[in-house]
Amino acid sequence: MRILFAGSGGIAVPALESLAATNGGQGITLAGLLTNPDRAKGRSGKPEPGECAAALRRISPSIPILDPEKLDAAAREQAAALKPDLLVSFAYGKMFGPKFLALFPMGGINIHPSLLPKYRGPSPIPAAILNRERETGITIQKLAAEMDSGDILVQQPVPLNGRETTANLSETMAHKAAAMLGAALRGIADGTLKAQPQDHNAASYCSLLAKEDGIINWSDSAAEIEARIRAFNPWPLCQTRHGELELFIHQGEALGALSAHLTQVGGQRGGADKQTECSLEVRGEASPPHPGQVLGKDHDKGILIQTGDGILAAGELQYRTKKALDWKTFLNGARNFIGATLG
Repeated sequence: MRILFAGSGGIAVPALESLAATNGGQGITLAGLLTNPDRAKGRSGKPEPGECAAALRRISPSIPILDPEKLDAAAREQAAALKPDLLVSFAYGKMFGPKFLALFPMGGINIHPSLLPKYRGPSPIPAAILNRERETGITIQKLAAEMDSGDILVQQPVPLNGRETTANLSETMAHKAAAMLGAALRGIADGTLKAQPQDHNAASYCSLLAKEDGIINWSDSAAEIEARIRAFNPWPLCQTRHGELELFIHQGEALGALSAHLTQVGGQRGGADKQTECSLEVRGEASPPHPGQVLGKDHDKGILIQTGDGILAAGELQYRTKKALDWKTFLNGARNFIGATLG
């Protein structure tokens, strides 16, 4: 069985590497890679290959790489020349039309990092984190005309502990998907893997992320903002403003109300003097703190910021054009930060 692997993003690299490493074993051959063209990156603007193309050039430079801008007649001709039997897609980024899918006698399959029919679409990992799911998973499904609607071949749940970021959860999913793919391909080849239709009435959807999604609304709850910080790491990152400066928050933890947090910390440390230490430079007005106000610092948790419901303890921050810093180092160089209102 000859495979054309369609993938571009880094999440697909372990699956591609697994196929390349066992190329020809158990009757499965990696015939080629279909990926996006080289793109300009960095300040130089020099075109560089995507992560899948770079990985394949490094480990198996003899395997053909197809990188068309469009899946047009010329692309179909290039793909047909590889004589593929099955298309395997993972984070490729383009839809496959009927003419392209007709090139594959055994059809096509897609690896999707969610428990379909939940979170069909381009951003299932951030969606699971944003909605504070207790589990997500990986689905290998048949390719269909409608996005992520194909019959399910195999699924594997992945439990969540509420501290995942898109960056580290993507890495977990990448390696689990690679481990699942080999068995799925063998099941397809010998006819033992049977597909089950999805419950389309239970389908939910996620959309492509935009830079503006990362803007923090401090009137949201601390739990919501913390989930956004995790979901939008590494992109687009959660952002706010400190005066004229754009500020990214890379890590945060949702806490309760200020009074409850200070009581808890004071009890743990044994005294009102420690409570005061945890709330340095709190605004001295009688009115309650407002969303976005920097209240002070907790020496274990980080910089305390009021939200619409509860407090966010920011542990890692970064001004644009500067390096990301732990909160203590950040405060050493941030003028008039405690007491400021962000946003």
